Amino acid sequence: MGQIPIRNLYYLFLYAWDRFPEGKAVNVGTDSGPDLPNLLARVLVSVTRNLMRRGLDRGYQGIVEELDAPRGRFLLGETVKRNSLIAGRIVCAHDDLSTDVPHNRILKAALRTLARSPDVAPNLTVDLIALCRDMNEVTDLPLSRDLFRPLQLSRNSGHYGLLMKVCEMVLVLALPDDKGQSSRFLDIMEDEQRMSVIFETFVRNFYRHEQIKFSTGSKVIEWDAFCAEPGHARYLPEMLTDVTLRSPDRTIVIDAKFYKQTLVSRMGGQPKIRSSHLYQLLTYMKNMERLSGADGEAEGVLLYPSVDGQELRLEFQLAGHRARVWSLDLMRPWQEIHNQLLSLVGLPAALHGSGLSGQAAA
Repeated sequence: MGQIPIRNLYYLFLYAWDRFPEGKAVNVGTDSGPDLPNLLARVLVSVTRNLMRRGLDRGYQGIVEELDAPRGRFLLGETVKRNSLIAGRIVCAHDDLSTDVPHNRILKAALRTLARSPDVAPNLTVDLIALCRDMNEVTDLPLSRDLFRPLQLSRNSGHYGLLMKVCEMVLVLALPDDKGQSSRFLDIMEDEQRMSVIFETFVRNFYRHEQIKFSTGSKVIEWDAFCAEPGHARYLPEMLTDVTLRSPDRTIVIDAKFYKQTLVSRMGGQPKIRSSHLYQLLTYMKNMERLSGADGEAEGVLLYPSVDGQELRLEFQLAGHRARVWSLDLMRPWQEIHNQLLSLVGLPAALHGSGLSGQAAA
């Protein structure tokens, strides 16, 4: 995949993460990229600084320690085991309000992981290290999947949502070196499988937030099949659309595909649409024909990203259904990307879109 502007890449992630309120205020610059380690570092530095100004979240942590005077619950067995009475002390268990909570441990671990990476710019490394020092009360732990297991954000800690998404991406993409002392980062744009999930979620959340004409979601389509033995039906695979847009008079099924090459050719011949993608889209539409209203006449769209400045705009009638193949040029200014997605479903372009788009146009 080519060089996507870093701001566009960031907005794509924000839609996929469903994190607009926190994310749109972060200035990530306009550099070409995708330089993902520095993007993640910029976001963490900016959002963590704001967090530190309002104060790190605190929670009650259970502490067992020797004390000169009783506090909390007296632990007789532990006191005897440690011979604490000889020194005139006792062992007690009590709860203290502390910043050493799971979400702060994750944040500090991600900051330190980025700070140790040779892929991160020196000025950002300095900022990352300084933030780690400011979190001196938070336990130093290596960034791992285990850190995320006890994570539960409450209403009071919901503002950590964007930070946790960024930290999770740091975990997913960081590759430790042989000595475990630093990390290099995967080029996520080369990972078609992971980017397919992100691109699909981006498209679905974009339509959920940026228009009100259609209801938006993924839809399970039942097979138009008869089974003489009812038990045989459970062996049919599930048909789940990436994005289904529905209004009283129109249903659009969008299959979002993230591939480095939109079209393929054999032996240097004419580039063609990938047959498996077209068959999949046609299967969705054919199995919806027995449904009532607009669902029975569903339209289909294959939507691909591109970075070569070329816009693919193909349209067909397949078995009586409208089918289109579009590419979305991620090199364009974000407002144009926004308007292209609205145009795809027949909605007028917005001068300043809601959500992220207004921020991008500013």
